Amino acid sequence: MNYRMILYYLAATMLVVAVFMLPALLISFIFHETSAVIAFSVTIAAVTVICLPFLFRKPKKTVMRAREGYIITAIAWILVSLIGAVPLWMSKTIPNYIDALFETASGFTTTGASIMPTLDFAPKGMIYWRSFTHWLGGMGVLVFLLALTPSSSSGDSVFIMRAESPGPQVSKLVPKTRQSAQILYKIYVGMTILQIVLLLLGGMPFLDALEISFATAGTGGFSCNSAGMALYTPYMLWVITIFMILFGVNFGIYYLLIMRSFKKIKSNEEIRYYFLAILAAIAIITPKIYSIYHHSFGDALLQASFQTASIISTTGFASADFNTWPTVCKMTLLLLMILGGCAGSTGGGVKVSRTVILFKCIRLSLRKLLHPNTVTKVHMDGDTVPDATLHFIYIYFGAYSFIMLLSMLLISLDHMSLEGTITSVLTCLNNVGPGFAEVGPMSTYASLTWFSKVVLTIDMLIGRLEIFPILMLLMPANWKRSRV
Repeated sequence: MNYRMILYYLAATMLVVAVFMLPALLISFIFHETSAVIAFSVTIAAVTVICLPFLFRKPKKTVMRAREGYIITAIAWILVSLIGAVPLWMSKTIPNYIDALFETASGFTTTGASIMPTLDFAPKGMIYWRSFTHWLGGMGVLVFLLALTPSSSSGDSVFIMRAESPGPQVSKLVPKTRQSAQILYKIYVGMTILQIVLLLLGGMPFLDALEISFATAGTGGFSCNSAGMALYTPYMLWVITIFMILFGVNFGIYYLLIMRSFKKIKSNEEIRYYFLAILAAIAIITPKIYSIYHHSFGDALLQASFQTASIISTTGFASADFNTWPTVCKMTLLLLMILGGCAGSTGGGVKVSRTVILFKCIRLSLRKLLHPNTVTKVHMDGDTVPDATLHFIYIYFGAYSFIMLLSMLLISLDHMSLEGTITSVLTCLNNVGPGFAEVGPMSTYASLTWFSKVVLTIDMLIGRLEIFPILMLLMPANWKRSRV
């Protein structure tokens, strides 16, 4: 294990987080929020003093293997959550540190599950920081670091990108990792700015447009006010709906659009199934809630589209209390929670591509039972899926199922209803946010015990990093010093 390399990247990551606290500090200063100013100042100063010396001690051995990439990613996300929670705790915005950690981990992992019952008395700087954690966590803190770091031009740093980027297989857009990270962030920033502009054109206040766009881009779901989405006009809700769907698309598709590689886009199966799932869900839900919205097709379509886009992209915004909708609607949303967005997007869930490949494997296995001597291969987008990728998909679903069931067993100690127990785990493990029953869209996670909050916080991190980086931390063999 190259410990010097790990410390170098971890220190750089923490300093990136400290730098991004500066706008929140400025907002707190403008609105004369003394406690928030002190909290941000102390946190930024402490991180700088502790981490800056490590940047002056660059590692002599710069070789990074897969295990270093996974370990750096896992520890970085844990530290980011721990440090990001400090201002919320110090300012007494969230007096309990476990609650502050839950809130911040929910922000960085773009889950959007909250313990805050109201935002009416929260400092504006803290609300901004809370929303910005979504944006920074959406594309990934380490991907941002790779975009800035000249050393990331080497091929070794692709292991960090693979560990942090969601999906069954992650490839670089261009040969150099740094350029790939830069392209991803340029697209990400451009789409975020476009959404901000469109919301401002609809009359949304600037700070609201900024914070809602951060949450949409990261597919997070933290609202910037206690009323949630109820304050906004149909135009604003449609804009948010469209961008939630767009941020659930693989960012590689947008790169192909820029490069005008339309044939590759046309052959992409994942995006076809993604939009098919969205249309099918809207078609199921709209007629079922038609009477709830006073027989207004427009209102029913808007609410069905908004909630569908919010859940499948795992954003977690709620413009209606879908906890009261008919069972078939709730079941449809539950399936979308698990499915999630596309690989290479900011969305969570098991991903559309994994699900499609899994079903193809089942179909081919059934065919082989009838014709044992047939040589079968799984194809995706016209290419053969490597056996190694299929192997990891099988392991992923196995580990996912085990962690999900174990978490549900642990959360059941909290004496919630069965519906609340199941959906609290599913929404956190899939980085969705709102569930049903006690953790529905109009409720918070505040009533859960500290033990349940810790379990769900771990689930959020496991879900965002797609299991393997966190599990790598538990393997003693990975901590042996590298001889390279």
